[in-house]
Amino acid sequence: MTDRASANRTRNGAKERRVTMTDVAKAAGCSQATVSFVLNRTAGMKLSQQTRDRVIEAARTLGYVSPTFPVRAIGPAARVQPIDGIIGFAVDQLATSPEAVVAIEGVRQASWNAGNIVLVAQTLCDAEMEPRTLRALTGPGVSALIYMAIFTREIVAPAYLSELEIPVVLLNCYTADHAFPAVVPSEIAGGQMSTRHLIEQGHRRIATITGEPWMEAAEHRLKGYRRALATADIPFDPDLVVEGDWSAGAGYRATVQLLALPDRPTAIFCQNDRTAIGCYEALKEAGLSIPEDMSVVGYDDEEIARHMHPPLTTSILPHRAMGMWAVEQLAAHASESRRYPITKLECPLVERASVGPPPAFGAKRGPLE
Repeated sequence: MTDRASANRTRNGAKERRVTMTDVAKAAGCSQATVSFVLNRTAGMKLSQQTRDRVIEAARTLGYVSPTFPVRAIGPAARVQPIDGIIGFAVDQLATSPEAVVAIEGVRQASWNAGNIVLVAQTLCDAEMEPRTLRALTGPGVSALIYMAIFTREIVAPAYLSELEIPVVLLNCYTADHAFPAVVPSEIAGGQMSTRHLIEQGHRRIATITGEPWMEAAEHRLKGYRRALATADIPFDPDLVVEGDWSAGAGYRATVQLLALPDRPTAIFCQNDRTAIGCYEALKEAGLSIPEDMSVVGYDDEEIARHMHPPLTTSILPHRAMGMWAVEQLAAHASESRRYPITKLECPLVERASVGPPPAFGAKRGPLE
């Protein structure tokens, strides 16, 4: 039996199983996020041609099929057995952040080629309305449910989810008992990668402006920042960590505070792009140039990041890839396991023009007049 045939058969040899990005990642020896970026032709990713070729070859060998990597690209033997009918998508907040919309688009991209319809509803975690909403999203004809939280966190899953006889996948959240497949961003690695990029440019006085500390994303990005410093033998300086609230206003105020230090930083890691907007304003108001006088890194890769002056180096929050991953898990939902590991997708760094080497020693290093 060929590798492709064996990859597409179940244990009893009677029924073909859909090849997922996870399968391709294992065969190619890379992360699922890397596979997603290669097969979806995501722009701006600094991946080597060798890595791209290895992913494409693994996808062809296994018989992977998607809208951006169609059957004609890998031969007539590849077939897909998708979820049939309707996929319900429940999210606690829809209108307040772009992340939910991006995740929904990932779900749509991964499911529409199979003719599936995606129904979306907002729950607001309301004790009365959420159960009613979930029942509406899992009625007759619905084949699966994706349950999303807008802030990455551990949740107590509604009891109704455990009673369902259809596949359920958690997106951007997870449960303590690991009762459902779950996917979240790899925030510690993302914070570490952002800080390491500044270290590689020669910076050693690196500040960070955090989000609200009770949020898991802020906690993990800060942990990644500290890990990168420790790995490079750079002492942690608490004066270089300023608490923010993800807003441009907080970014402005925190940057003013950092510029007033006797030995101010040469680089600032803003833990989201909105914070970086305020950081830019404070730096320009102080007469400092980016990146000549101060390097800046953001996080989330919101649309505004590429239009800032200069364009902002930032990390992709992989909600689109998470949405596609969720659909793959629904289609491959054949495991008898009652415990599922939490899958963490990488937050790749997008290098733009806001980072450079530190300024010459002694140039504009002290507090501003």
